[in-house]
Amino acid sequence: MSELWELSLAEAAQGLRERKFKVTDLTSECLGRIEATEPKVEACLSVLADQAMEAAQLKDKEKVTDPPLLWGLPLTVKDVFCLKGSPTTAGSKILSGYVPAFEATVVKRLKEAGAIILAKTNCDEFAMGSSTEFSAFKATRNPWDLGRVPGGSSGGAAASIAARQTPGAFGTDTGGSIRQPAALCGCVGLKPTYGRVSRYGIVAYASSFDQAGPLARTVTDCAMLLLATAGHDGLDSTASSKPVGDYLNLKAPKPADLVLGLPIELWQADFDPKVAKVLTEAKRSLADSGVKFKDISLPNLKYSVAAYYILAAAEASTNLARYDGVRYGQRKYSHQDGLMELYLESRTRGLGTEAKRRIMLGTFVLSSGYYDAYFRKAAQVRRLIQEDYLAALSECNFLLAPVSSIPAWPFGAFTSDPLTIYQLDMMTLPLNLAGGPGLSLPAGLGEDGLPVGWQLMGRHFDERALLNAGLLLEQLVPPPKKLPSL
Repeated sequence: MSELWELSLAEAAQGLRERKFKVTDLTSECLGRIEATEPKVEACLSVLADQAMEAAQLKDKEKVTDPPLLWGLPLTVKDVFCLKGSPTTAGSKILSGYVPAFEATVVKRLKEAGAIILAKTNCDEFAMGSSTEFSAFKATRNPWDLGRVPGGSSGGAAASIAARQTPGAFGTDTGGSIRQPAALCGCVGLKPTYGRVSRYGIVAYASSFDQAGPLARTVTDCAMLLLATAGHDGLDSTASSKPVGDYLNLKAPKPADLVLGLPIELWQADFDPKVAKVLTEAKRSLADSGVKFKDISLPNLKYSVAAYYILAAAEASTNLARYDGVRYGQRKYSHQDGLMELYLESRTRGLGTEAKRRIMLGTFVLSSGYYDAYFRKAAQVRRLIQEDYLAALSECNFLLAPVSSIPAWPFGAFTSDPLTIYQLDMMTLPLNLAGGPGLSLPAGLGEDGLPVGWQLMGRHFDERALLNAGLLLEQLVPPPKKLPSL
């Protein structure tokens, strides 16, 4: 039998149900894998080894005949999810030492489904970034090439999957923060419809964009994690009460029945040749199998980057105002020196460059005289982009688009050029403006050995159909069998 840490989530679940191995065996091997790879990858901010093994031992003693969906499965969660009794920093110094007395609904539901939390994974500070270089504590490395970024902001979660530290992880997607690192690390990532999964207990970045979702090795694994966490939550007023679908009994459609819309604004972008070659070959594989393509135009997509960064920064400036050293966050100055000095010193020392940049931008666009010129206009553009998506999906089953125009880039390549990083998000953030679901899948490996991904985008709250289509793409364009050499 292969090493237990090599198993997918579904394979591990089956092995536990059939008593082929114990929960402690699986948990111990995953923790061992974390210990072996973490010095190179640095995907985790805190490893909960003692708590995980204690939970595994208790499960091995349980007499269960019909175990819950995720019984005994070890997972990691992004460090924006509050976990009772464990540090939660959101990758920021200002939250150093914060230990929540409650748990995020996602974490609570994962545990109720039988899962074991192995670790909290690294992320860009307050989920603001596309490379996990903007964490206040360390930079996570891409397991495929340790000199390159894993993407972000859920880069730690994606890297923990690629490094085989865990068969499943949870992240958040505000402008592509699940789909983009999943693509750069060669795994599957799902951004559910906004409101499909509760945001309660998640450290907020931009409240009308943030959406929790799973990362895993297969579409089926993501479906399992979504089923365990989706549904209405009385603690989150934005969580939808729409019924949760049957995400387990997936059935791939016939290729001839599938019409995929190709947004020309995304497919005609300036691609790295290695990425373009992989995507061309992957599209040919689909076409040869009978899948039909249709060119689609999303005319307002050209405004998406500007609209997103205005709206998200505005919400961030409001959400992060609470971290002032008085209400929340570490106090970096004595109150004897004056309240204003306390605010200035606490936020200056506690917040990083990217967080400050977005707070300042958000404060500016919300200020008197600029609200109508920027924020209101961006909100109107957001509505137009959503209408573009709905119109496009009336002409096809799903939209198919790249996730990133370039492969994982070297560390430091864009840290002094934030506008370039913002522009790289053009492939993913329009879907967050529209609020629909998206599924990132591996499309192959480039000539440089780095993963390339693409994404399916579907109708609001129709995750089941999206997962079914993803299952077909996974069969027609299988994920690379080669694994990162760590």
